Amino acid sequence: MLKGLSRHLVRRAIFLMATLIIATYATVLIANLGGYIDHILRQQIEFEVSQYLARNPSFKELPPEEQEKFRIQLIEQRIKAAGLDKPFIIRSFIYLKQALTLDLGRAMHIKSAAGSSRVRDIIFERLPWSVLLFTTGTILEAAIGIVIGIYMAKSALSKFDRLMTIFSIISYSSPPWFYGIIAILLFSFQLRVFPPGGLVSRPHESLITFIPDLLHHLALPLIVWVFSFFGYWAYITRNLVIETLHQDFVMAARAKGVPENIITRRYVLRPAAPPIITMVALALIASWTGAIITETVFGWPGLGRLYYMAIWSMDAPVLIGLTVMYAYLLVLTVFILDILYAILDPRVRIPGG
Repeated sequence: MLKGLSRHLVRRAIFLMATLIIATYATVLIANLGGYIDHILRQQIEFEVSQYLARNPSFKELPPEEQEKFRIQLIEQRIKAAGLDKPFIIRSFIYLKQALTLDLGRAMHIKSAAGSSRVRDIIFERLPWSVLLFTTGTILEAAIGIVIGIYMAKSALSKFDRLMTIFSIISYSSPPWFYGIIAILLFSFQLRVFPPGGLVSRPHESLITFIPDLLHHLALPLIVWVFSFFGYWAYITRNLVIETLHQDFVMAARAKGVPENIITRRYVLRPAAPPIITMVALALIASWTGAIITETVFGWPGLGRLYYMAIWSMDAPVLIGLTVMYAYLLVLTVFILDILYAILDPRVRIPGG
C-alpha cells in the first residue's frame, strides 16, 4: 500500500512540476512577444550603468567623448554578462530559470514601501496583507456557509432552506466591490462606524496601537467579503449533501438502523468532503492573490492592487512574478489534494495499492 502510494505521489509530483515548467515557459514566451522582456532588461542595464557612473568621481573627470565611449562599453559588457547577446531560444531558457526561482530582477516602475524595486521584495511585501484579508475572509465564509449548507440539506424545502437559497443567488449575483461601495457609503460616511479604507489611519510606533487600528480598518472589507460569498458556499454544500443523501449506501445504512448522526458524519460528510475541500483550497489560492477591484475600492495594499498597478504601468516583471507565484501555489495545492482525496473518500483508490 505504502509503496503504491509513494509511486503514485512521485508520478504526480513529476507531472505537476512538468506542468509548472511548461506553463511558466509559455508565460515567458507570451510576455516576450516582440522582444519586450529584452527591451526591459536593456533599459534596466542602461539605467543601472548611468546611476553607477553618476556616482563615480573618476568618471566625471573624463572628457565627454571618453565618458560616452566608456559608458557604451560598460553597457555592452553587462548585456553580454546577462546573456542578452545570445539567440532568443537560449535567452528564453535563462528567463525560465529566473522565473522559476522568482529571480525576476527589478520592476520597471513599481517600488516597495521600503524603496526597493526588486520584484521579489515588492511581491512579498504585499502578500501578508492579502493573506490577512482574503484568506481570513475565505476561511470564515467557507466555515459559515458549510455549516448553514448542511442544515439546509437536512431541512430541504423548508422555509429556511428556500429563504437561504434565494439569498445565496442574490448575494452571489453582485461582485464584492459593489457591496463594498454600499458599505462604505453606509458605515463610513453615514454611520461613521468604520474607516472608508486604507491599512491604518496614521503611523504607529508600537504594536499595541498598530494592531487595534489595523483591525478597525480590516473589519469592513472583511465583513463585505464574507457577506458576498458565504451564501454561495451554503448553496453548494446543500446540493452536494442532498446528492449524497440519496446514494444507495446511505439508504442501506438507514435501512440497517444506523443512527442519523453517524450517517451524517460517516456516510454523508466524508464522501461529500473532497469536492468541498477542492473548492476551499482553490478559493484559498485565489485569496492569496487578492482581488483587484475590491482592494482598489478599500485602498487595501495587497496583491490585487499590485496587479492593478502592474497592469496600468505595463510592469511586465511584476506581472510575470505574480503569475509564477500563483502557478506554484496551484501546483502545490493540487498535489496536497491528491493525498487528501485518498484519505477522505473511501471510493478513491491509489494505483498499485
